[in-house]
Amino acid sequence: MRKTLLLSAIAAAALSFQAQAATKWDLPTAYPASNLHTENLQEFVKDVKELSGGELDITLHINASLFKAPEIKRAVQSNQAQAGEILLTNFANEDPVYALDGLPFLATGYDAAWKLYQAQKPVLSKKLEAQGMMLLFTVAWPPQGIYANNEINTVDDLKGLKWRAYSPVTARIAELVGAQPVTIQQAELAQAMATGVVNAFMTSGSTGWDTKVYEHMKRFYDTQAWLPKNAILVNKKAFEALDDKTRDALLKAAEAAEKRGWELSREKTQWYLDNLAKNGMEIVKPSEELMAGLDKVGDTMLEEWLKRAGDDGKQIIDAYQAQ
Repeated sequence: MRKTLLLSAIAAAALSFQAQAATKWDLPTAYPASNLHTENLQEFVKDVKELSGGELDITLHINASLFKAPEIKRAVQSNQAQAGEILLTNFANEDPVYALDGLPFLATGYDAAWKLYQAQKPVLSKKLEAQGMMLLFTVAWPPQGIYANNEINTVDDLKGLKWRAYSPVTARIAELVGAQPVTIQQAELAQAMATGVVNAFMTSGSTGWDTKVYEHMKRFYDTQAWLPKNAILVNKKAFEALDDKTRDALLKAAEAAEKRGWELSREKTQWYLDNLAKNGMEIVKPSEELMAGLDKVGDTMLEEWLKRAGDDGKQIIDAYQAQ
């Protein structure tokens, strides 16, 4: 009897130790459950738990419920959250490398955006590591277009519009076309449209669908301007505290999530536009005059970016153009 009780106690203690040994992480994101990035992250956290044998359990906090979008990078850096999802262009004022994939018409399709990412990745990773973080993976948003009620045939038609800016890059576009930039993150966009705080902006079909833009605006100009990326970051010390098996599980899940996320984004691009149209939104092919004007904006912003980015910028653009 004593031997049986002793063995039972040892087994219970072992199970208790295993339960305590499981590492728990938080991963905040600013996007709702219906968003393609969130759908991908839900699969990612499941994969991590499965591949690590339950040793790493990540809690996903959606829709800016734990930290607002501009706060997530700092939260990961300070280990308030061990991982987090950020939109790179949100941090363009911090370093030019974050602004790169928000430059209009530099990389306008998925293949070009992937090549730009490969050129950008070594510099981006180095910047993040200097701040105590690691880049796990990225996923591109669908191509960006212009939402508005007004007819927009040239860039002059954008003058004076109250333009939603979600990053320094989109704010600069507003300045160059003569619109009035108003900083609004995605979680506040529906209310901003309903109250007339904004009446035009550039974003993806995905954001348009998630925020039901069709309830407030009737035109989407499919400019295919750029494909900004979301990046999943991890606190470097938190990563290094994991054992080798768990690290490998995390990296394997991240590799799968990146591949799946880019494919999902590409697949859903037309789906978003089709469903916006079903809900009464006119999908407009931009005029040649509008595209010519926007191309000039892109040229100006690339020139400005190269001056700010210095050697890092030259390295990235040279690598991109060499592919």
